[in-house]
Amino acid sequence: MTSPNETSRRNFIKTTASAAAGLAAVSQLATPAGAYAAGGDTLKIGLVGCGGRGSGAASQALRTEGNVKLVAMADMFADRLEASRKRITTAVKGNRTAIVDVPEDRRFVGFDAYKQMLATDIDLVILATPPGFRPIHFEAAVNAGKNVFMEKPVAVDAAGVNKVLAAARVAKEKNLKVGVGLQRHHQYTYRDIVKRIQDGEIGDVIALRVYWNGGGVWDPRKTRDQVSGEMEYQLRNWYYYNWLCGDHINEQHIHNLDVGNWIKGDYPVRAEGMGGREVRKAAKYGEIYDHHAVEFTFEDGTKMFSQCRHIPNCWNTVSEWAHGTKGHANVSGSSYELYSGDKYRYRDAKNDPYQTEHDDLFKAIRNNISYNEAEYGARSTATAILGRLATYSGKSVNMKDMLASNISIMPKEFSMSATPPTVPDKNGFYPVAVPGVFKPY
Repeated sequence: MTSPNETSRRNFIKTTASAAAGLAAVSQLATPAGAYAAGGDTLKIGLVGCGGRGSGAASQALRTEGNVKLVAMADMFADRLEASRKRITTAVKGNRTAIVDVPEDRRFVGFDAYKQMLATDIDLVILATPPGFRPIHFEAAVNAGKNVFMEKPVAVDAAGVNKVLAAARVAKEKNLKVGVGLQRHHQYTYRDIVKRIQDGEIGDVIALRVYWNGGGVWDPRKTRDQVSGEMEYQLRNWYYYNWLCGDHINEQHIHNLDVGNWIKGDYPVRAEGMGGREVRKAAKYGEIYDHHAVEFTFEDGTKMFSQCRHIPNCWNTVSEWAHGTKGHANVSGSSYELYSGDKYRYRDAKNDPYQTEHDDLFKAIRNNISYNEAEYGARSTATAILGRLATYSGKSVNMKDMLASNISIMPKEFSMSATPPTVPDKNGFYPVAVPGVFKPY
């Protein structure tokens, strides 16, 4: 018999099967990835998105075993690109196998910078722009035959998730290697405790609790008098606009939701929740909420209770918990306690998962090992989007219906003179989703 988990997974993939077929039909198969980069060959990488995370990812890629060279960079803004180039050069200084060689003719700026980047002779591209661009860039990278490391989340809407899943199928056909920045999958403590939970050490999992409650992230960095117009204003302050970020339940809390999905080996089929803007009400905070609370339901009836908050001076935690028929596990604490009184805590070697995720990806490229994290990255991104739609609408939101809607919240045109999907009123305030009024799809 087919298990409920496998049925769910098949239903999830079925939504994008036709899109993948269409993408495959127009794509040209590349030389099998890894065949050109085995042994001591130098791996040439390009970076798209030169913010803090992009700079960090490039530095970590350059620290992997073997010769690695950063040869091209792309960003929306020249000032960010130049600052990133200097930061990366400093970070890998003294590492003889890490080379930063990005002359002016391989520094690309603007909305089409990624296209120019993908036309260069690179083996792998790091995609670290605001998440709204990820599906566009990932599809283009796969079509160009490049290995990919892309940051989480991988989309901000249903259309983006479907595009990533379709491209992921083509990447497998091309034997391209794809890593996704959900680094807990590469963290020894998490890998140990999740395996123990899946092996039944706390019994059957009956509930999950996941949290990212904190004081918030960076405040908007640019004022209106420092930019050329509304499009640049939103791009510079991307965290606060859904077409770029997807709200913090998507951009940040995805880590915790992903752990819940990992434990279950599945994804939720339904969500209900509530949220709003209680503290961050100023116009500069765009259109996103400052708190979300969601109840996710898996196909077998298991519940995942989720909280994420950006409000200072409150109870804070970034953690995941699993409750089973024999006991409960502090997943982030890599420990569990059984009702019998028996306890377990991981005490072996620990690692830097941000580095390990690149080590694992580059090892797969050099040794031509099958490696593709795009599917579970897309599944967990879809979970976060499902939660956002539940809190915004106040409705019960169904995963299958959400994906079938294929709704896009991206702009119709990409240029600095174009109008973003949402614009402020005369007082600078943006429309904010109202539960009971907002339609999820």
